[in-house]
Amino acid sequence: MGRHRDLVGILLIVIIAMFIPFLGSIAISYGFDFTNFGNWLKILSTFGWYLLIFGLELIFVFLYFKILNKIANGKIKNLKP
Repeated sequence: MGRHRDLVGILLIVIIAMFIPFLGSIAISYGFDFTNFGNWLKILSTFGWYLLIFGLELIFVFLYFKILNKIANGKIKNLKP
């Protein structure tokens, strides 16, 4: 159980670390006023979409390597005497 808690903690740190430069780049590019709640909703929804698309990309990469690993292991098994 401790391993999963560590993994969740690390993932939360990574997500927060991704949000800080994202927030800065949005502020610089579009000059958002951070005292306006509507701007915060735009930023958070944009970051949410970014995380969703990034997560889908990671799933596809994981599946790609998983499939290639199975194919390679099958070929290696056939080559073993």
